Amino acid sequence: MFIFVQTTNKMNKRGFASDNNSGVSPSILKALENANEGHVTGYGTDIYTKKTIEIFKKLFGFNIDVYFVFNGTGANILGLSTLSQPFHSILCPATAHIMTDECGAPERFTGCKVIPIETPDGKLSPELIKPHLHGFGFEHHSQPGIISISQVTELGTLYQIDQIKEICQLAHQHGMYVHMDGARIANAVAALNVNVSDFTLDAGVDVLSFGGTKNGMMLGEAVVFFNRDLSENAKYLRKQSAQLFSKMRYIAAQFIAYLENDLWLENARHSNEMAQYLARKVQNLGVEITQKVEANGVFAILDPRISETLRNEYFFYDWDENKHEVRWMTSFDTKPEDIDGFCEHLAILLHA
Repeated sequence: MFIFVQTTNKMNKRGFASDNNSGVSPSILKALENANEGHVTGYGTDIYTKKTIEIFKKLFGFNIDVYFVFNGTGANILGLSTLSQPFHSILCPATAHIMTDECGAPERFTGCKVIPIETPDGKLSPELIKPHLHGFGFEHHSQPGIISISQVTELGTLYQIDQIKEICQLAHQHGMYVHMDGARIANAVAALNVNVSDFTLDAGVDVLSFGGTKNGMMLGEAVVFFNRDLSENAKYLRKQSAQLFSKMRYIAAQFIAYLENDLWLENARHSNEMAQYLARKVQNLGVEITQKVEANGVFAILDPRISETLRNEYFFYDWDENKHEVRWMTSFDTKPEDIDGFCEHLAILLHA
């Protein structure tokens, strides 16, 4: 959805383009260094991977399966592939990552038709979904098979627990599955101040893409199956989609450091707080914010001439060029002084 723009800003300067642009948490780098000793068996049979799976089971219960992959697109592909047949359709918000930013990978790997649904805030609801629930049993129509939602959404908004339960109940009533893209799931847990299982497993979600790269990890995501029957073919699909890492310990060791002492929540709380700080600062300058700031994203209206100059110092993306809407993302390593400097530049440009 966002628009890539060339920039001349210094590459080592903290900007607000994406939480993917941040570095790696020092404790995760240390965990990688510690894991880099000696030989261990590959492809997930090592002690690090086994320990990480046990940590996930403590989060979600022991009747789950977990598969590690390289990245978020790979996680979404694996999760969706296990739930679907090529004649199915996947319903998602029009702004969903699987719709706008994965180069058609979900359609290519699943064979499914992805159906975008327009939303005002990146969130689906039963009312928005129901018009698309038709053609069941009719061989000329793609069969509605999956509802995919993101938590946090691509517009920085959050589903409440009851909203996810309603979607899951609707899906299951129609024999469909629910997939959750949790690329920023830590930000959601921190913002809602609940257990991660409250709005995933306990709400009825079937498969979760559990992200870490946007919140301090170097690489690696997890696909969590809450119904183990659904993961029967996951290991084959992971291999076919080139997401099976031979040296799996380097993904697993990161997750141990990430989850064991709540680093994931510490990082997410900080990035969320920085987004709130940024939102207050720009609003005080008279900038219009277009979406609720509920996690670590701020969406705002900004004159393109100001955007072009400002991003040379603090890089960020246009979100909707037609509306002059920009997106500012904060990260686990964003500092108040980064925001202060950004807003000082913005104030000068606004009053020039």
